[in-house]
Amino acid sequence: MDHNTYVVHVRYRTKRGRGVRRIFTLRRLASAATAMVFVVTFSSISTAGASTEAVTSGGLTAAFTYHGISPQSHNSHLTISKSGQVLYDQVVRSAWCGNECSPNVIAGARSVLHIVHLQAKGQLAVVLDLYSGGAHCCSVEQVFSFNASSRTFEKSERNFGDPGVRIVNLGVGGSVDFLSADDAFAYAFTDYAASGMPIKILSFSHHSFHNVTRSFPSLIAKDAHEWMSAFDAQSGGHYQDTVGVVAAWAADEDLLGHSTAVTSFLSAQVQEGHLNSPLSPVEPSGQKFVIELRKFLRQHGYVNGHV
Repeated sequence: MDHNTYVVHVRYRTKRGRGVRRIFTLRRLASAATAMVFVVTFSSISTAGASTEAVTSGGLTAAFTYHGISPQSHNSHLTISKSGQVLYDQVVRSAWCGNECSPNVIAGARSVLHIVHLQAKGQLAVVLDLYSGGAHCCSVEQVFSFNASSRTFEKSERNFGDPGVRIVNLGVGGSVDFLSADDAFAYAFTDYAASGMPIKILSFSHHSFHNVTRSFPSLIAKDAHEWMSAFDAQSGGHYQDTVGVVAAWAADEDLLGHSTAVTSFLSAQVQEGHLNSPLSPVEPSGQKFVIELRKFLRQHGYVNGHV
């Protein structure tokens, strides 16, 4: 049995490919996000094929038990108790992986079970990191928040897809948020490896997730800068595969209200022949790409909408 008190840190890594920095959003904002998220008491027990993780904080204790080894674990179970009274005791199920979800050890955190304040003045909630399995999918976050009327914990969940998610303290009232990237951009204009996915930040309140990305303009601007750097880095390869990263840049800039500048930049790049997809003509390049991109950004709320 391993029992100690520890601080969970957000970890970020970079990935390179085709001479361009493939930097997933949630792994490259360490300098902007507060690294320390929360302090808990954590214990891990493994017996006869079953593994249990438990965390305790503020009188709340959560225990997650599963059988087998991730990503092929099964028969998961979650128990939540408050001041010794069991208020939640259920099999772990998800709309995306049924009762065969695995603990998301791919996320890199020491524990997949967290007790955090998701609202500055709200009660503590339990967050469970799950993985649905598959080469490119999927990170699922389940939040168990207290329902005062029923005197139990209510489950809410969200599929964050390929980009994954980190629980981070962004310095707003002591609560934490979910830092991720917009999975809708994966494969939208090119293959997965060359797809850029713009930053996406969600908060949690009233038993549901809420997109609050626009509330963090400095992080959006940092993200946009990274994507533009990735675009510029392709000059040495004659801009052969740029549509994925420039789509993510355009999304960020639109969130910042810079749509006119985005339109001007894209027009200039069309004239220079810099907007190319290796999947053309299956995926558009040049002016056809710009038309499809503007349509895509409107559909997803980046232009004159709410993401």
